[in-house]
Amino acid sequence: MRGLIVLLLAFLLLCSPGAPATAAEALVLRGGTLVDLSDFGRGTLDVPDATVVMRDGRIVAAGPSRKVAAPPNARVVDTTGAWIVPGLNDVFATVNNQAQANAYLYLGVTGIVGSDEPGGRRGALFRHPKPGPRVFAMGELYGVDVASIDANEATVQDLLALPRLSDADIRVAIDAKERAGVRVLLLYYTMLPHQVRTAARYARTRRIATIGELGATSYREGMALGVEAFVHTSRYSLDLAPEPLRSEVAASPFGPARRRWYEFLLTLRGEDAAVVAQGRAFAVNRTALIPTAAMNYLDLPGHRNPWREPAAQLIDPADIHLPADRDTGEPTRPANFVRDGFPAGTSARLQELERAYCRAGAKYLAGSGTTAFGTMPGISLHIELELLVAACLTPRQALAAATANVGQAFQWPEVGRLAKGANADVLVLDADPTQDIANLKRIRHLIVKGEEIDREALLRYRRSPAP
Repeated sequence: MRGLIVLLLAFLLLCSPGAPATAAEALVLRGGTLVDLSDFGRGTLDVPDATVVMRDGRIVAAGPSRKVAAPPNARVVDTTGAWIVPGLNDVFATVNNQAQANAYLYLGVTGIVGSDEPGGRRGALFRHPKPGPRVFAMGELYGVDVASIDANEATVQDLLALPRLSDADIRVAIDAKERAGVRVLLLYYTMLPHQVRTAARYARTRRIATIGELGATSYREGMALGVEAFVHTSRYSLDLAPEPLRSEVAASPFGPARRRWYEFLLTLRGEDAAVVAQGRAFAVNRTALIPTAAMNYLDLPGHRNPWREPAAQLIDPADIHLPADRDTGEPTRPANFVRDGFPAGTSARLQELERAYCRAGAKYLAGSGTTAFGTMPGISLHIELELLVAACLTPRQALAAATANVGQAFQWPEVGRLAKGANADVLVLDADPTQDIANLKRIRHLIVKGEEIDREALLRYRRSPAP
C-alpha cells in the first residue's frame, strides 16, 4: 500500500500543470508584429509587440504582449522589428523525396496538398518527410468503378465506359480514402452533378476537403453543389466554351479537344460579357479558385530562371515534368504537344481571364501545380503568389491565399492561423510582406510543428547515391 501511495504521488507531481518539464517545452515569440490575414486578407488589425506561445505542436496563445505572458522556463525568441505570419500552404502540389521537402521548408512552405501520381506528371507522393511540410494527401474520385483499371494510365474515355457509382458507393469510396489518409478529394471530369453533390456533402462530414477539376458537371453547378475549390484557370473557364466543345473537353480533357479549347480561349477577352458574368458568379459563391498560374510562368515574357533560387540546388531536374533549362530558364518543348503543349499566347490570355475574375471579387487559394510544367517545390509557390498580386490581389490578400483562406475554405480551423489551437507552423520575417510579397522570402525564423528549423542546414542535404 505504501508503495502505491508513493507511485500515486509521483504521478500527480509529473502531471501537475506547473511542472517544469511541461513548461520547458514551450517556445515563445515576443515583440514582433502579428499580421492580420482575416476576411480573405482584407483585415488590417495587425498586432504590434505581439507574443505567440507554442507547445506540443500547437499555438497555446497569441496576442499583444501586455496580455499574453510567457510560461515559466519557456524558450523566448526576441522578434522585435519582425513580422509574424503563419507558414505557407501549397494546396495543389506534390513532394517526391526528402530533398524536395527541404526545398519547401527553406522557402517557408509548411503544408502542401499533395497528389500521388506514380508515373504521371507529379510522381509518387512522399508522405512522411523528416523534416518536412505537413502533407495533406489528395486522392481522385471519378464517379465510376475504377477497381478493374489503372486509373493513372486510363483515358477519360476508358473511365466513362466503366459502371457508374451510386451515392452509397461514393460514400464507401470516401470512407476508404479516409482510411488511407486522404484529406482532400479531387472531383474529376467524369463525375455527374448528383455524384458531385453526394461527394461534397459526405466529404465535409469527414473533414475531407473537395477540389473540382470538372467536366461532366459545369463549374456553376459545382459551386451550387458545395465544392470548396476549383483548380486551373484553364479548366474553371470551361463554362465559357460552346456546349459541344465543352462536352468534347469533358470527355477527353487531354486529347485533341484540349487544343481546340485553348484555341477558342485565345478568342476571349477579360472585358467580354461572358467572362465578366463568370467572374461575378465566382464572386457571389464561397468556392475558392486555385489558378495554378505558376504552371504557365515559363511561357510568360520576362520570366526569371527558377534554377537561380538557392533552394534549386536541392532539386533534381529529372524529378520535374518539363523542367526549365538550367542555363537559360526557358521551357522544355513537350514531346506530346496534344497533351502538354499550349498555343502561343495562352499563358498571357489565362492571366487576363484571371485578372477579370479577381477584379469581380473571386476568392483565392494558392496552389503552384508542382511538379508539372516546370514548377518546382517551394520556388513555384512564391511565383504563384507573385502572379496573384499581378492579377489584382494586394500582397496581404495573396498571403492570405496561402494561409488563412486555406483553413476557411477547407473548414480546417487549425490551418493557416496564429490563434489558440492552431498548428504551430510560423514564419518570422525581416520585412513586411503586406508591402511586398517578395518579403515572404526574408525568413528570420522557421517554425514547423512548434520546432525551429535551421534553414541553412536544409540546403546542405545531399541525397544518397543510387545503388
